[in-house]
Amino acid sequence: MNIEVTKSNIISSLFWKFMERIGVQGIQFIVSIVLARLLRPEDFGTIVLITIFIAISGVLVQGGFNTALIQKKDVDELDYSSVFYLNIIVASILYIVLFFTAPFIAAFYEDMQLVLMLRILSVTLLLAPFSSIQNAVMGKNMQFKKLFLSSVGALVVSGITGIVLAISGFGVWALVVSQVINQLMNTFILWFTVKWRPKLLFSFERVKSLFSFGWKLLVSSLLDTLYTNLRSLLIGKMFSPAILGFYNKGEQFPSLFVSNINGSIQSVMLPALASNQDNKQRVKEMVRRSIVTSSFIIFPMMVGLAVIAEPLVKIMLTEKWLPTVPFMLIFCASYALWPIHTANLQAINAIGRSDIFLKLEIIKKIIGIIILIISIPFGVYTMALGVLIGGIISAFINAYPNLKLLNYSYLEQWKDISPSLIISLVMGAVVYSLKFLELLPLLNLTLQISVGVFVYISLANIIKLECYTYLQSTGKEFFRRRRRVSYLHK
Repeated sequence: MNIEVTKSNIISSLFWKFMERIGVQGIQFIVSIVLARLLRPEDFGTIVLITIFIAISGVLVQGGFNTALIQKKDVDELDYSSVFYLNIIVASILYIVLFFTAPFIAAFYEDMQLVLMLRILSVTLLLAPFSSIQNAVMGKNMQFKKLFLSSVGALVVSGITGIVLAISGFGVWALVVSQVINQLMNTFILWFTVKWRPKLLFSFERVKSLFSFGWKLLVSSLLDTLYTNLRSLLIGKMFSPAILGFYNKGEQFPSLFVSNINGSIQSVMLPALASNQDNKQRVKEMVRRSIVTSSFIIFPMMVGLAVIAEPLVKIMLTEKWLPTVPFMLIFCASYALWPIHTANLQAINAIGRSDIFLKLEIIKKIIGIIILIISIPFGVYTMALGVLIGGIISAFINAYPNLKLLNYSYLEQWKDISPSLIISLVMGAVVYSLKFLELLPLLNLTLQISVGVFVYISLANIIKLECYTYLQSTGKEFFRRRRRVSYLHK
């Protein structure tokens, strides 16, 4: 495949991945606002406690095999079917474990209603294997249009279900049922849109071969999931479900934007990088483009969200959620670092160095746990600040291997992201000053967002920011291609 064709595929895939993420992001945003207004912070804190155990189990079900399937060049039906049956076995075992340990988990948190909730929500583990291979097939072939249909369709149905149940007074059960419905619908849609079906094939040798790459990613993901949720586990035990709800909601807003946008880019970049893994210079160019593009989009969003956090929470969620604001400010700064984290890590995975990936995760988690232990005596806000401090340190750790692997230095990475960071900070200062106009809250918020977008784009245009002009030309090229293809089909 030549570079021009690869570029075309990447652009097309990015379009559909962005469409999927924007659709999901928009629906999730609306649903979360409605549910936050209808439900109590304690309800969200309670659901966080049980979803932690589902998230950890979900990592074990995937086992790093999805990434291994995408990374492997000559994957075939024997690989797909072997992983499918293995996933079913692992998911069944984990469901049984969670079913019987649910009473002990509930007793630990002194809330026996968690027993039934955890048992019902664990059903999503049994559904996951029936969509995991479909996701791998889509990722391998960059068929992100199908992912758009499944994700948005599932979220619409589950979101409506959750809102109806919340209005009907079902409380936290509205969140439980909506999550189960979301997984069920996503699985159902993918099963019929991705034309892959398991065959009566299984090979321990193929599983072993994939696992030799995937086990390092499994351990890395497990460490990351345990570490990411450790604070929530401790906050839920040491403080209260309400405080955990504020903490979670403060993280949810920046996460909603960053994970969707940055995740879109990285989902497309992994198969694209993997297909060029033997050309280190090409991989470096693609990683640089990923970091520059992600930073250009994410930096202004995080700066802007931090500046408007308080009025946004008041208007969207009501004043009962105001304790969320300090957490939101901290997590905006933390999530702004994600383009650096993920682009560097995807490059390491794409060239097949999952051993380095695992070593990095172990080092980062040891440092993170030390920071967490130190922060605990100082309270929940200091514990949140520990995430930011750990993130700054992790950015340097994640970038280090690519000094040698790709000859991509710290200085080069800083030069790539600094223009977007600088104009984002300038934009933030302008937007913050508008709060002193003392207009009606909704009017002032609308003005801040509008001025922020205008100032950022204007500054990018004035200084002829390379990423901005690249995105402009790429967008024009993509839509020209689509018009040409549409014309030829007529």
